[in-house]
Amino acid sequence: MNPSGTPEAGSAQTAYISGQGTGRIRRVKLGLFLSSLAACFGVTLIGLVCVALFSLLESLGLISGFNTSPSGFVFGIQMASLMSLFNFILFFVTVPAAWLAMGLSIGRFPHRGIKRRAPYLRWASIWGALLVGGTTGGFGITASLLTGLGAVLTGACIGALAGLLCGVLFLAIVRPAEQLHAADISVF
Repeated sequence: MNPSGTPEAGSAQTAYISGQGTGRIRRVKLGLFLSSLAACFGVTLIGLVCVALFSLLESLGLISGFNTSPSGFVFGIQMASLMSLFNFILFFVTVPAAWLAMGLSIGRFPHRGIKRRAPYLRWASIWGALLVGGTTGGFGITASLLTGLGAVLTGACIGALAGLLCGVLFLAIVRPAEQLHAADISVF
């Protein structure tokens, strides 16, 4: 207590009055790091599935080969799939970019007291779509506008799916609802 009769800042009594506990939210950095690694490998695996699907469709004669149509929407889809497949080669760029994007969005949510799963999954998907779709669309637009459109849509879908998986992994590691609930009841 101060001489004026008010509790000192940082004491247990002010934490109880303000409604904020003094406990820390743990495992956020670990969750961000492992989620960014999973994002890199997730984009690669989804790209592998897309390329395998295109190879199957090409062998059945339903679409033309990758090199035969140098521009067009399908070329953009194929281009984004191949770029996603080789995402692991640039892991030294993609992992820190995913870590930064998730750290500035879902990494702050536990400290803000957000317990629900939906915001974590939504923002992880949004950032995945922006990062992958923006990269693939940027390279696709160099061929033609239609190729860029195919590349950005395919990259955004791949990134959103990989981001969703990373959001689930982040929630499994950090478990913000449990940690925030434990901080709420610790004052009694």
